[in-house]
Amino acid sequence: MDQVTDNRAEHEFELTVDGERAIAAYQLEGDTIVFTHTLVPKRLEGRGAGSKLIRGALDAARDRGLKVVPQCPFVRAYIERHAEYRDLLV
Repeated sequence: MDQVTDNRAEHEFELTVDGERAIAAYQLEGDTIVFTHTLVPKRLEGRGAGSKLIRGALDAARDRGLKVVPQCPFVRAYIERHAEYRDLLV
């Protein structure tokens, strides 16, 4: 799998696997990042692409000193399953 990248112009974290692009859309509000939705193509479901995407996005948020609001159910569920990211929550 490729690396997770932050497409700041589109406000999306992206991960491209086998030519398919998964995205985690966000909005920046001061020192807070609000994850609004995640899209993972059907062909990538069940292959860990969504988890890798969110892990990379959350790591980037931490590196930038941002707090996280997980409006997206996928992001919320990921944080619930991975306690190491709970400190990022507002």
